[in-house]
Amino acid sequence: MSLFSYALTAEEINHLYSISRTINQAEDWKQCMEQVVPLLRSLMIFDSIVVYLYDPQAAQLDVGYARSIGRGRANGTDIAWGESAASQVLQSRQPLHLEPALEGDSRLDQPYITALPILHHSNLLGVLIFIRFGEHTCTPSDMAYSSIFAEELAHLLNRKTLEEAVARLEAEQQQARLQEDFISTISHELLTPLGFIKGYATTLLRSDATWDDKTRREFLTIIDEETDRLQELIDNMLDSARLQSGTMKMDFQPVRLDALLRDTVMRARTHHKNLQVLLNIETTLQPIHGDPRRLSQVFDNIIGNAIKYAPQSPIIISLTRKNHDLLISFQDHGPGIPAQYVPHLFERFYRNPEQAMKVRGTGLGLYICRQLVEAHHGDIWVESYSGEGTTFYIQLPASIEHIEKNLPLANPRRRYEPNSGG
Repeated sequence: MSLFSYALTAEEINHLYSISRTINQAEDWKQCMEQVVPLLRSLMIFDSIVVYLYDPQAAQLDVGYARSIGRGRANGTDIAWGESAASQVLQSRQPLHLEPALEGDSRLDQPYITALPILHHSNLLGVLIFIRFGEHTCTPSDMAYSSIFAEELAHLLNRKTLEEAVARLEAEQQQARLQEDFISTISHELLTPLGFIKGYATTLLRSDATWDDKTRREFLTIIDEETDRLQELIDNMLDSARLQSGTMKMDFQPVRLDALLRDTVMRARTHHKNLQVLLNIETTLQPIHGDPRRLSQVFDNIIGNAIKYAPQSPIIISLTRKNHDLLISFQDHGPGIPAQYVPHLFERFYRNPEQAMKVRGTGLGLYICRQLVEAHHGDIWVESYSGEGTTFYIQLPASIEHIEKNLPLANPRRRYEPNSGG
């Protein structure tokens, strides 16, 4: 049965069709509301519109969208948003029209409120509120348009709820897969150095064999290197846990990034005799406020990644000032990273699937780097193309007056485009 007691005009039909089409094609429900509210207001007069979303776990309503178009802009929030009417509809699940009990001197003292439940197959998703200030009678056509819009909005919000549920499920499944992969990887990474240490230590302790000094030194060197690898693995796991719990301590002090980078390169060359590194550093840079140990950890990790994934490539490290920030880049000319993997590189436990079987790692290094850089109010990102090499960028404030320990590990900053001149 039709909601209207009269024939709709062509203009009214077109507006209703436009509203329905916009809702059906919407990807973001709030942006959709911004598009359909003007269309709806051409069919019925209202000064404010509010959408309350129902949280079934908390059994309460929260404002999801609110817009004052007419006289409602000048009125108080409590009246304008019709909270009392929304609560009544929450209990009754029936449409409601409220008129002011007393007439005031101003039209803004006379809110007329129409409230409708947003229902999808008897499942309450929210409450839709229309407010009109001044004398107003809710006509049958107003109720018809309101009811049609509430039904359309129910479909939109139900789709939003389903999409969010699917996204949560996919995220949970992805996290579960990553954790399973991490457990498998970490078991292998722990057992491998332990196997070397146990094997060579047992060999040296054999009473039925005698080893010359050269062989003994070779065995002890392997034990030493594998112990370092095991220590690094344990440190990464502990750092990851501290970052997750927010308990990592930071020791901020004046730091010269140029000296820190030179020390990092010297350590890398000590362990990799054939490593080629080119340093391009501005000579007029002032110290920054940071934790030298944690910044060195970041630099070591990025250079270590370049050595692992681009072993024959030279590494070009640049340090320049860009306005109020310092920009550090680490560039290699290795095989690069396929585009589909780049957005995930800083995720916890993530490893490039094409390299996971070729290069040892836990998927924690870059995750830790990102958290440490953000703790310095900085940003880190990567640009890479298959066959064209990889460049990591770190952006840090040139000066910070006050940074406290244990500050929140999230402070996104503007990134500079390479070669943009700032």
